[in-house]
Amino acid sequence: MATTHLHPDLSLTLHESGAGRPVLVLHGGGGPATVAGLAEALSRTAHAITPVHPGWDGTDRPAWLTGIDDLALAYLQLLHDRDLRDVLVVGSSLGGWIAAEMAVRDTAGAITGLVLIDAVGVRIDGEPVTDFFALDPRAAADHSWHDPDRFYQDPADFPAEELARRQANMATMRVLAGDPYMHDPELLHRLARVQVPALLLWGESDRIATPAYGDAYAKAFGNGRLHVIPEAGHLPQIEQPETTLSLIETHLRETSTSR
Repeated sequence: MATTHLHPDLSLTLHESGAGRPVLVLHGGGGPATVAGLAEALSRTAHAITPVHPGWDGTDRPAWLTGIDDLALAYLQLLHDRDLRDVLVVGSSLGGWIAAEMAVRDTAGAITGLVLIDAVGVRIDGEPVTDFFALDPRAAADHSWHDPDRFYQDPADFPAEELARRQANMATMRVLAGDPYMHDPELLHRLARVQVPALLLWGESDRIATPAYGDAYAKAFGNGRLHVIPEAGHLPQIEQPETTLSLIETHLRETSTSR
């Protein structure tokens, strides 16, 4: 892990590995661990950059950073400061929302491809995002996983430090995405201006944001398409890692401007 300073009061904790086309990997509300395996796999063929969103896992969040748009602008600045081009942005859940917000603001054209994995961030009539904050741990597992019995963890079994970390992460997510809940009212109609290829990967069994939500999300992009992954829920990169990785690597190759 390394730290880079974007502003006097904003630093980012980053994990970097691999070489090749830059791939910015953005985690969701569950924290960096939810994309760590994916980032490691991508680093075999690309330069994977995986930040910890400010406020997650004990990192500092300045008081002014209160929205997903703030994170999007911060990550665009990171790309600018490093003079990164031909960037593929991969975002899971909340990270997918950040990726979409980055794309609509990327006037420099640094981003040339997007992968949104069971992303939130828009409002789709008739397909509301489940209120994750209202779910108890068992219900959260039932909504999130194709095979919840395999992945459910009883909070009573967590060490105090791990429980505190998860609670702090949820508190940060409430600040950034709690009101309006899990969406930017302006984002959906702005997506049509995003012409870079956007691949939306969706777990068939996701009950946090359904495949129908994902289909409408994909159609809102200027150049978007949906691919539904069987036997996966909200985190297909964990339940179906090989399928998810293969689809992303194909998109990585097909969208590169340096081919």
